[in-house]
Amino acid sequence: MGRENIKLSIATTDYDHFRDFRTGEVKAQGIDHSWSVLSHHECFARFTANREWDVSELSFAKFSTQVTRDDSDIIGLPVVCSRLFRFSSFYINKNAGIKTVEDLRGKRVGSPEWAHSAAVYMRGWMHNDCGVKLTDVHWYQAGANAPGRMEKVELNLPEGVEITRIIDKSLSELLAAGEIDCAIIARPPTCFLEGHPDVTRLFPNYVEMEENYYGDTGVWPIMHIIAMQRKVLQENPWVARNLLNAFNESKNRAVQRMLDPAVSRYPLPWIPAYGERMCNTFGKDPFPFGIEENRATCEQMLLYTYQQGIAHKHVKPEDIFPEGIMTAVVV
Repeated sequence: MGRENIKLSIATTDYDHFRDFRTGEVKAQGIDHSWSVLSHHECFARFTANREWDVSELSFAKFSTQVTRDDSDIIGLPVVCSRLFRFSSFYINKNAGIKTVEDLRGKRVGSPEWAHSAAVYMRGWMHNDCGVKLTDVHWYQAGANAPGRMEKVELNLPEGVEITRIIDKSLSELLAAGEIDCAIIARPPTCFLEGHPDVTRLFPNYVEMEENYYGDTGVWPIMHIIAMQRKVLQENPWVARNLLNAFNESKNRAVQRMLDPAVSRYPLPWIPAYGERMCNTFGKDPFPFGIEENRATCEQMLLYTYQQGIAHKHVKPEDIFPEGIMTAVVV
């Protein structure tokens, strides 16, 4: 009699690139799963607080805190849930006199959390590339479009950096009222979507900026990755690679659906043409998994989270993923 499959619980958002794995069209050898489909905020909060699943989607910034703790109980898989460039994420109040990123010196800038991946990337860019240091800005934290959001992980803020936390107003309200000058936020604030006359993007040409940034740096920012409880790996070391293989096959099938005009599921014109353009930009795989394929991006996030007092220590990509997970198999 063969060995029974192990059973794993998994929680993620409903991504198309995970769907074939979740529904069983793609299988991870030796593994049966129960899959919870939740909002990413719920995945982050419940996995961070209670480790409710064996495997979970997790903010890259919040992951960096937890994986760099002494004797951390989690480890990552080099599987990308979500990745987006973030120059579109600066929203300003026009009355603040902000025309360039350098004008953010001395200004009041908010984000939903300090360990908010979109804000981590952009603060790191400001600090390292633009000369606008972390200590040059008055930082604020509040819920994006509703008050009450709080940090989910511990912080060790750099000397001279302070955060003013607002519990009774949202970033959208603060920005519209001119009580902050800028918000760095993953999704457009309500005041922007509703056309508030004083609120606009700092970088309306963000697509061009992001294309140039990728061309210069090779960084394709990762927002969310897959984390797993380390005890799962300790009990069954083969699980990590089998999960990676299944996630990768599922993603490849999703990309193929996007590129093939005969089977594209997406109810928008020119999606396959856009997909071809992305393949030409990023290489054969427009959404790569793996360590080497994402080295520049991972190294940047691990530096930024350390600089910003989110990660407990400055680590390398090899330190946050299972040893040997990318071992090549040559037949």
